[in-house]
Amino acid sequence: MENLLMEVMNQYGYMGIMFLIALENIFPPIPSEVILTFGGFMTTTTNLSIVGVVLASTAGSLIGAIVLYGIGLQLNVERLEKIVEQWGRFLRLKKEDIHKADAWFDKYGPWTVFFCRFVPLIRSLISIPAGMSNMNLGLFLLFTTLGTLIWNTVLVYLGASVGASWDVIVGYMSVYSKVIYAVLVILVIWLVYMYVKKRVKRD
Repeated sequence: MENLLMEVMNQYGYMGIMFLIALENIFPPIPSEVILTFGGFMTTTTNLSIVGVVLASTAGSLIGAIVLYGIGLQLNVERLEKIVEQWGRFLRLKKEDIHKADAWFDKYGPWTVFFCRFVPLIRSLISIPAGMSNMNLGLFLLFTTLGTLIWNTVLVYLGASVGASWDVIVGYMSVYSKVIYAVLVILVIWLVYMYVKKRVKRD
């Protein structure tokens, strides 16, 4: 993996970094933590700069986010309603549930997009519900850029700071990811439990 990243970055520079990050956002073959920290390390051995790597990676993130946002637009509320009409009885979902979720995202969407940019995996996928709720594109791009810029800057700077030991940062990020995933699983289980409990009382 290191050889692949080095080859792409050496040959294509900032454009290569932008491409890798855009690809990671749409279809994550390589975690962004690896690309960003290695990109930071590359600033110590090539003519790449920290600012340049941060800007290129942020541009790549925005490209990927816009693609996923567009996919979300195709899965709008109206289409979800049709799915619920057909399969809702099996999923114990009603149209009202779709509208409640959409209203929640309309209210908290911008900050949800911002904070989810710090959550591995979810940081990319959050663009889909943003599109589904038809979130204002300007707001989406603003909060996506802010969150992504912070995430990218921290990891690129850390990669540059530790130099050849950049993979140590990746190791710490792997632990961070596992902790976040565990918390998310617990949260999802709790939300499903509360939802089912509420529906049983209602019925």
